[in-house]
Amino acid sequence: MQSCESSGDSADDPLSRGLRRRGQPRVVVIGAGLAGLAAAKALLEQGFTDVTVLEASSRIGGRVQSVKLGHATFELGATWIHGSHGNPVYHLAEANGLLEETTDGERSVGRISLYSKNGVACYLTNRGCRIPKDVVEEFSDLYNEVYNLTQEFFRHGKPVNAESQNSVGVFTREEVRNRIRDDPDDPEATKRLKLAMIQQYLKVESCESSSHSMDEVSLSAFGEWTEIPGAHHVIPSGFMRVVELLAEGLPAHVIQLGKPVRCVHWDQASSRPRGPEIEPRDEGDHNHDAGEGSQGGEEPREERQDEDEQWPVVVECEDCEVIPADHVIVTVSLGVLKRQHASFFRPGLPAEKVAAIHRLGIGTTDKIFLEFEEPFWGPECNSLRFVWEDEAESCTLTYPPELWYRKICGFDVLYPPERYGHVLSGWICGEEALVMEKCDDEAVAEICTEMLRQFTGNPNIPKPRRILRSAWGSNPYFRGSYSYTQVGSSGADVEKLAKPLPYTESSKTAQGSSSKQLPGHLLSSKCPEQSLEPNRGSIKPMQVLFSGEATHRKYYSTTHGALLSGQREAARLIEMYRDLFQQGT
Repeated sequence: MQSCESSGDSADDPLSRGLRRRGQPRVVVIGAGLAGLAAAKALLEQGFTDVTVLEASSRIGGRVQSVKLGHATFELGATWIHGSHGNPVYHLAEANGLLEETTDGERSVGRISLYSKNGVACYLTNRGCRIPKDVVEEFSDLYNEVYNLTQEFFRHGKPVNAESQNSVGVFTREEVRNRIRDDPDDPEATKRLKLAMIQQYLKVESCESSSHSMDEVSLSAFGEWTEIPGAHHVIPSGFMRVVELLAEGLPAHVIQLGKPVRCVHWDQASSRPRGPEIEPRDEGDHNHDAGEGSQGGEEPREERQDEDEQWPVVVECEDCEVIPADHVIVTVSLGVLKRQHASFFRPGLPAEKVAAIHRLGIGTTDKIFLEFEEPFWGPECNSLRFVWEDEAESCTLTYPPELWYRKICGFDVLYPPERYGHVLSGWICGEEALVMEKCDDEAVAEICTEMLRQFTGNPNIPKPRRILRSAWGSNPYFRGSYSYTQVGSSGADVEKLAKPLPYTESSKTAQGSSSKQLPGHLLSSKCPEQSLEPNRGSIKPMQVLFSGEATHRKYYSTTHGALLSGQREAARLIEMYRDLFQQGT
């Protein structure tokens, strides 16, 4: 095992050394997505100066990833600002002139097709026929009625019957089917089409929830997710502009890229100036193959001189650097926590937090961008939706690997063409998305072209000139797109995931800003007149804090949820140290 070096203050940063001796708390933020950047920005703005953000990848942004091709910017990750009234992401973008409205109603029409509020969705069958507009409208009204019912179980305390299996998908499929079959006015052929459309709508819904299937989404908790009122917006210059705005005010040394973390050692009971005793680990426990190393040209940190200091937390990086801290804000995705929590935290997480991690859900939603020389769709068409007629009686949205393409729910037309060119954006989710990620670009482009030919009935559609796609499920730093409340979970699990460690009476009251709760070295250096030096065995509060979209009870799965969760955890520390900073640095 390579020996690990304990990092204290930067050798070329005497100001930082001076602040540490004067009692500045050290905060390490793991992850430079919206949550991590929002937390770091809030802390720095409130007087914290010893803040470090460790980002495993070579870029900031997390699940925001804007890719520029030619004159257009395509979003592999977050695309829309969902709602405007009180949405901090909206206000940040609006204040900087970044916005373009895509829907004019408070609830998006067509739900996932938000690139344009103009045009209509073209529903096509695998026989190459377009479903009549009146049939689509009738089915859409029926589906939306049932969708609204799914919100009532949580919002109005409506009891969930056993037949629904507490599943949004099971409830929706059976309720819609029963209403279609009981309709005396529809001929059998129309009923058959509408029954097949259920599966297409549920695929769209699964993409929105980032679940493998809506059968896995909790019916009793579904209505807790809260939609912010107001129009949906896109950012033509790229959602990364929001990320860049958050990062603009951060000093250059704060963010360290290519710095994956191996383990967070918390609840350190004794003074360990050179870091904890680190045991060798099996290579399979970590993503060693994914690390990109630390940034070039970075000066080595000098060994700490104040060896009697007690550090509650020590962050062990993949490059073997060991960084002591007073507090660590963990913003890694739920997907990473599911796969790595046992090795990522020493000691292990409390049982109730582990149980919450397992109960909550996260899946993969991927996009497939296809660029064509010329459009083969009409100017009135804003999306092409795929309806498989042989799925009218299907009770599952799971396909064998060789049929992964059946999970593609359709393609949206990117609008306007003057900005994007002639581009379609396809959607796929779940296990089938993971299969797609393993295919090469040529194979995916070929299969998508064959699907478009089949469903439009036009055998002359050419292959796209270019393909671009996301791969969130196989990315070792994400392992999924965003979270949802899985059957068996609830908002209470989100709260448990967000709860800081360690679980103590003092941590529960930490927001009361009592100086008795501060780490010992801060008490002795800042408040000597209080004589409140704790004994060495005392537990320091809020050593490990958790943020990220999966930790926001009402806004999980959203960019504003991620941003607000970062601000929330920063606020805990700001309140904790309020008296300390008021005394002057």
